[in-house]
Amino acid sequence: MNLDEIDLPEIDAEVEGITAEELRGRVKRGEAITVIDTRRNREYEKWKIEGKSVKSINVPYTEFVDEEIDDEVLARIPNDRLVTAVCAKGKSSEFVAKVLAERGYEVEHLDDGMEGWASIYEAVEVERYEGRGTLVQYRRPSSGCLAYMIYDEDEALVIDPLRFFADRYIEDAKERGAELVYALDTHIHADHISGVRALDERGVEGVVPEPAVARGVTYADELTAVSDGDVLKVGGVGIEAVHTPGHTSGMTSYLVDDAFLATGDGLFVETVARPDLEEGDEGAPDAARKLHESLQERILKLDADVLVGGAHYSSFAEPAEDGTYTATLDELKGRIGVLSMEREKFVETVLADMPPRPANYKEIIAVNLGREEADDEEAFTLELGPNNCAVGNEALAGD
Repeated sequence: MNLDEIDLPEIDAEVEGITAEELRGRVKRGEAITVIDTRRNREYEKWKIEGKSVKSINVPYTEFVDEEIDDEVLARIPNDRLVTAVCAKGKSSEFVAKVLAERGYEVEHLDDGMEGWASIYEAVEVERYEGRGTLVQYRRPSSGCLAYMIYDEDEALVIDPLRFFADRYIEDAKERGAELVYALDTHIHADHISGVRALDERGVEGVVPEPAVARGVTYADELTAVSDGDVLKVGGVGIEAVHTPGHTSGMTSYLVDDAFLATGDGLFVETVARPDLEEGDEGAPDAARKLHESLQERILKLDADVLVGGAHYSSFAEPAEDGTYTATLDELKGRIGVLSMEREKFVETVLADMPPRPANYKEIIAVNLGREEADDEEAFTLELGPNNCAVGNEALAGD
């Protein structure tokens, strides 16, 4: 049972609520933030609010139900600064905030909880992009998901859209005086529900990589499939499909005006893809070898000043000066040690450094293949949490 569904005692105390957008603003400004997360430990360990200036403490709300609260519990909570109580949907954190307020703590609570946090979606123009048109990076701080929109003249295209924000892409294009004409996926995602079909139903041409169709996409005949070397046009911008298998067999990057490469889950600004989500542990070594070949023969042979943007960023990724999670190939060669490794050393290193698989990844893949259905609420719940589609940590990235 969700903690927020349990009846809680009434507390006669006033506490302020803060919106997810307000809290996100504080995080971005680097303000010191102390979070008291009242969810169960296993939920907290999966994902939480993070940031360089964020100190997060997990104290389940059940510790506060009894009138006599353990002194050790209270000792964990700072009484010399503002603390922000957080839970799944906002109910138990408000209860905890009131309990603490009664005891003299300076406390607020996050309206709508982690679900509100997961609804934040930011758009930042990629100022470093030197190709034709305007490139925008979308980011979801709660999960690290990234998407991209390219505008030129009166047309726009989105890469790796999320279903929950389908209407947002259309409205953003309209605000820029453009029509969203294409929605592209780089591969069958395992961490979020794709927005390509939802956008196709709204009149946008949905596009999937031809190599990904072989995984059993049930709706492929309703969309456009692109093969290696195919080019789509948005205004005067050419977007070329570049087959880069490894993370998945169908993984396809998109080269935008020879200046920006949307690498999906193949290459990130801090590390490389994990190779085990399609064929499991048994197929991971061969997938890792394909990933090495894709990196060495398809991606790293592009011009050194080509800008790269993946479909995710992790908590240890550093944004560029323009605030986006992008980097040139030359920068990545100097930053990610595994890019200079020979194949078998690369495979050994990658397979030794994989995090837990994304939450609900089997169900998410099934929905993205069209084998299972999920309504909007179910889809939103399925994708809550970190993406975990990359390998490595700071040590691997800086090897």
